[in-house]
Amino acid sequence: MALKFGRHSDVPVRELQRRVKPVRIGVITIVALIVISYFAITKSIPFTHNFQLKAQFESAINIKSKSPVRIAGVDVGEVTSIKREGSTALVSMEIEEKGLPIHEDATLKIRPRIFLEGNWFVELQPGTPSSPSVSSGHTIPIDQTADPVQLDQVLDALNTDTRHNLQVFLIEYGAALTKKPTAAENAEQEAEVRGLDASQALNRVYKFAPEAERGTAIVNQALGGVNGEDLTKLVASIGKVTAALNVHEQALGELIVNFDTFFRSFANQSASLARTVQVLPGALTSVDHGLSELQASFGPTQRFAKDILPGVRETPATVTALLPWIKQLQAALGPQELGGVASALKEAAPTLAELEAQQIPLYKQTELFNRCLTKLIYPAGNTKLQDGTSTTGEEAYKEFWYGLTGLAGLGQSFTGNGSEARFLLSSGTITLKSKPTQMLGFPDSSSHARLLAHSAFPPLGTSPAYPSKEPPYEPKVQCDKQKLPDFNGPLAHGPADGS
Repeated sequence: MALKFGRHSDVPVRELQRRVKPVRIGVITIVALIVISYFAITKSIPFTHNFQLKAQFESAINIKSKSPVRIAGVDVGEVTSIKREGSTALVSMEIEEKGLPIHEDATLKIRPRIFLEGNWFVELQPGTPSSPSVSSGHTIPIDQTADPVQLDQVLDALNTDTRHNLQVFLIEYGAALTKKPTAAENAEQEAEVRGLDASQALNRVYKFAPEAERGTAIVNQALGGVNGEDLTKLVASIGKVTAALNVHEQALGELIVNFDTFFRSFANQSASLARTVQVLPGALTSVDHGLSELQASFGPTQRFAKDILPGVRETPATVTALLPWIKQLQAALGPQELGGVASALKEAAPTLAELEAQQIPLYKQTELFNRCLTKLIYPAGNTKLQDGTSTTGEEAYKEFWYGLTGLAGLGQSFTGNGSEARFLLSSGTITLKSKPTQMLGFPDSSSHARLLAHSAFPPLGTSPAYPSKEPPYEPKVQCDKQKLPDFNGPLAHGPADGS
């Protein structure tokens, strides 16, 4: 079946809707929207990864997963994992394409973010262009990394006089915290902390600190903006506004006058304003709770709306491209294509099921045969026969094929030099005599005549030894359960007389 997507094969939407079932179109459209939404939200291709970079730090106590990696203040990646490797910390990072290339002399430092951001980040110096570039998965050694200076390191650098001064400071600071206030000092304090020393008063701070810290965190987060460049844009915008105000001094003077009029109106309504201020804390508390919930919902909603915009913009083009595919898919599911294949498979299914049932005994026999090969035949073939000075050191199955090759060469009657005959002749002073044997084709074969031969050397023995009785034959015992013969055991060699 050939798929055609040219303009000459396009079908109007109304005509296609008349021929395509609504349910089928709905299912296909839902699948397409799921795929589109996935690419729009993740913004990445499945089973692909960014550039992987690892670095050894003496200590990574301040770095967490998802901490940013920056080059010259610009985010180019993030920390993916942190694990201990001996006495050092191995930090793994993913670097985006805009942070490449990275050279072998690159350096990394753990640095604190600015006050409004908080936490820490990894500062990456990609190295000099003359140094070779590293590939994904490279590890930066510990001599090219640096940790932030900790308090204990600062204290180690203090000299004796400074340490003494620091001790005096700590002693006096402790005395100040535990000193009871005088009556005059109590009179100047709030009622909640009167009669308390400084340490007790500071402990009261923890009662109000959570709400204050929460509010401060919200303010810091808001000051940082939604994106990394919001604060920079704010400062630039303030600079533009200030420059504009400086140029229009007359307008600025009029603005101050209007402000004066505005605040005079407030002063005239001071009584109403005072009542408003009295009820304002409760109203602000309710508004604060409402805005907190609203703020919590806006973040994910805004990110989702922002991420889905590219996918939504591509939806019309995707639907237009899917229409020819739907037409071809409908034809593929018809009786002439996959529908006919399904019908043929339906007819063949009973025969295939019967064949499968008949294959079970065959598979059982095949399994027994495979066991025999694995446990008996293969080990026997891989055995290296020990035959004194005639030992080859090769496995028995190789010697079998070597023997066949020799017999084939011995039996041939023609070579590259023409026809020739080969004979095995032997002469010597030693006479060999066989046991009584029968020879077919001789009238006196019943007399069990002996065979004679001459040899230049005395026989060394028989390999293997001639058994005194026929080895046991057990056809009813499974092959894989029979004992593997000891080819190099006591019966591997026998005497020369064949006894």
